[in-house]
Amino acid sequence: MNFNKSYLVILAVVFFIIMLFGSSILVKIEPGEKGVIFRPWTTGLDKKTIYREGMQVVAPWNDMIVYNVKEQQSEETMDVLDKNGLSVNIDVTVRFNPIHNRIGFLHELFGVNYKSRLIVPEVRSSVRQVSGRYTAEEIYSTKRAEVEQAIIDETREVLKENNIDMRTLLIRSINLPAKIKQAIERKLEEEQKFLTYQYTLETAKKEAEKKRIEAEGIARYNKIINASLTDRILKQKGIDATLKLSESSNSKVVVVGSGKDGMPLILGGN
Repeated sequence: MNFNKSYLVILAVVFFIIMLFGSSILVKIEPGEKGVIFRPWTTGLDKKTIYREGMQVVAPWNDMIVYNVKEQQSEETMDVLDKNGLSVNIDVTVRFNPIHNRIGFLHELFGVNYKSRLIVPEVRSSVRQVSGRYTAEEIYSTKRAEVEQAIIDETREVLKENNIDMRTLLIRSINLPAKIKQAIERKLEEEQKFLTYQYTLETAKKEAEKKRIEAEGIARYNKIINASLTDRILKQKGIDATLKLSESSNSKVVVVGSGKDGMPLILGGN
């Protein structure tokens, strides 16, 4: 009987010590981490109060959930189908971090394993959905930038709705079956050759048109000049030229009316 009483006394003392000295438990939050409190016996998860780095005092019956809020990275390799059902292998890298003042809401929905429960599934889903709207050729070459931007926009939006800040998403590589890849590359090469030929042909046409316009301009000019040069005008210009020559200091003989068409004829002169 005394043994039972002693046992109860010891239990009471241990409980008193825990209540007295164990009510203050220090939790260390490192730089780049944030914490939220879960109070199972009272108010539950406190989603609005965010605890910063440093030593935090937590009652032993409460839990401090610590989150790494630094930028993190996930690399995913997946097989997706294009709009025609062709398999395309895509490697993606996504960089992200929890929104600091929303980790309580993140914890409520996904918990500390949010990367496997949220990030990976949503990235894969966005890549599959966007890829399904394009052909393999567009994904691989002709619209690659457009595809990448669509994946970025759609992934960022859905992650933000779930309290994640997506910093960037990169498509590291796109791989197609060898035969399909070769066929696309041959097609692109033929298209490039055609564009080069078309450009050369268009340049030649423009050059020919330019020369034709120049020739027509010269022809019109000559036609106008010829129409304006009557016999009387030509004779007058000849007389004027002869008079200027006769006024020079060089010795000469001017025979009036002896030239062609009755024009003055100049003989001699130095």
